[in-house]
Amino acid sequence: MASSEETAGAGAPQAGTVSSPGDVIDKLRRLAGGGGGGGTPPRPPSGGDSDDEEEGMVRMSFLEHLEELRTRIIRALWGIAVAFGVSLTFSNQLWNFVCQPAVVALKILKVNPPVLIQIDPMEAFNIIWFKLPVLCAIFLSFPWIIYQVWAFVAPGLYRRERRWAAPFILCSGGLFLLGGFFAYFVVFRYGLTFLLGLGLGNNVVPMVTMTHYFDLFVNVMLGVGLVFELPILIFFLTLLRIVSPSFLVAHSRYAILIIFIIAAVVTPTPDVFNMMLFALPMCLLFYVGIFAGYLLVLNRENRRFPWGKAMTIGLAVLLLLAGAIYIAIVRYHYRLVPHLPFLIR
Repeated sequence: MASSEETAGAGAPQAGTVSSPGDVIDKLRRLAGGGGGGGTPPRPPSGGDSDDEEEGMVRMSFLEHLEELRTRIIRALWGIAVAFGVSLTFSNQLWNFVCQPAVVALKILKVNPPVLIQIDPMEAFNIIWFKLPVLCAIFLSFPWIIYQVWAFVAPGLYRRERRWAAPFILCSGGLFLLGGFFAYFVVFRYGLTFLLGLGLGNNVVPMVTMTHYFDLFVNVMLGVGLVFELPILIFFLTLLRIVSPSFLVAHSRYAILIIFIIAAVVTPTPDVFNMMLFALPMCLLFYVGIFAGYLLVLNRENRRFPWGKAMTIGLAVLLLLAGAIYIAIVRYHYRLVPHLPFLIR
């Protein structure tokens, strides 16, 4: 009969064994120490709940981990390639859509003709038939890319945490597209008009080349799209127990300061108005991320958020806002327009 020491040693990990993704995530959780919410208690060595949770966790060697990473990267690239093929068939329509902010800005500034300029023979081909379809493919395939990221991380998560896969993917893709629309219809249009109008009156006529315009367009679209992923980042860090909603709320003043510094750096114009166009949505997204993390914490503690009461308050606020707009239109002769400030006389 084997001794107790031999029996205990049989269950211990052998020297040289490579940690699996689940072990790495567990170590991160313990090292983070619940940044603001107290230390995370260690899992019990035995017990029904712990065993049930660990049943869903997949243990992989280091080489298996690398193979899984390779597979996910290849699948993400295949998704981008398929989206690129679809986008390529609509290149002319996409370019007309991309040009609209420049045409509108030049018309507002009374520049005639309101067109972009090609100065290189390959410029139009490179942009319209390659770079633009690639940009469109990234936006179209972004939910698929996020799914591959989630599928790579999921084996190291508990079973109950993997239930957030569908909301995580849908919200990530939706926020990225929402950021793109916000950049196109608000940030890029107003920033471009401001930049092109700086030299007017000083013997300067704006003439924009295709390359410079498209480079600025890509930077703004991708930058704002990634900024809109802030709630997903906060939710993911809360899921891994690296941060907690209480910690983020307690240090929110520092987060807001950092947000305004980032907005001042990435804003294409030096004025306060355009900086606020970046900063205010980022602050709102920061608190949306805290709220998403709070819902996750309530789910872990088997508590429920009072959705009925929250929806009643939200509906009351919307009704008050709708009433104020109605009075402004009927009594004070305002009208709605599809651009800021959306309500003018």
